[in-house]
Amino acid sequence: MDKFLDVIKAIIYGIVEGITEWLPVSSTGHLILVEEFLPFKSVSEGFFDMFDVVIQLGAILAVVILFWNKIWPFGLPKNQKEPQQGIMGYVKMDKIILWLKIAVACVPAAVIGVLFDDVFDALFYNPFCVAIALIVFGEAFIFVEFWNRKKKPRVTRLDDITYKTALIIGIFQLIAAIFPGTSRSGATIVGALMIGISRTVAAEFTFFLAIPVMFGASLLKIVKFGFQFTGIEVALLLIGTVVSFVVSLFIVRFLMAFIKKHNFVIFGWYRIVLGIIVLLYFGLAG
Repeated sequence: MDKFLDVIKAIIYGIVEGITEWLPVSSTGHLILVEEFLPFKSVSEGFFDMFDVVIQLGAILAVVILFWNKIWPFGLPKNQKEPQQGIMGYVKMDKIILWLKIAVACVPAAVIGVLFDDVFDALFYNPFCVAIALIVFGEAFIFVEFWNRKKKPRVTRLDDITYKTALIIGIFQLIAAIFPGTSRSGATIVGALMIGISRTVAAEFTFFLAIPVMFGASLLKIVKFGFQFTGIEVALLLIGTVVSFVVSLFIVRFLMAFIKKHNFVIFGWYRIVLGIIVLLYFGLAG
């Protein structure tokens, strides 16, 4: 019976992950709440800490599929049947440059994450810190949107992001790597908006930046957990990942359509309310 219930819980986790990974509301904050009410019963110790990171791979695959033409650096330009410059004719240099910028943006979080991941988990992976991060970055969203409301973004295309700009966005992403509940997408989008990047470009760059970051984070968690999975643990991982993939297909499309007509203020208020709920619940429960 516990195994059957855990399968249902994995589906719920996948739905929550697929929704909250891309909306700037913190998947970690939501998954901590869900775990409080729906903990797994048939898994080994430490499994959930790995599970809630690895199921992000499903969300990543959704981005890869939806934005394939924008991120895949090989192939011929449209209306061209043969490469004009030998083998290099198959390489789309604008996509190569985009990936180089993404690599630059990954450096701060990659270095700090590998060195201090366990330290940050021990210090900050708790309901109080998550709630504070939810509230603080919720306020940041509201402040930045009102601060920018009469300003025209200076960067309106992905190609206009410089290496320096990419590094600055990467530093903001580092905040999310240190403080669970910040929201990786929330931190990078806030940082991008503050330095004059349009919402659409900020969201797209955040999506692409998530690809290597989440693959790396998932690999790190799996290595630390070890490869001694039980059958039910493998099943739960696959179910959560597949569900997060399917849900993410819809959520990414929704967000890209939403930000063309709206700002991020509503997500700021949502984060503040959720943070207060987390503080009240765990404060009273404690």
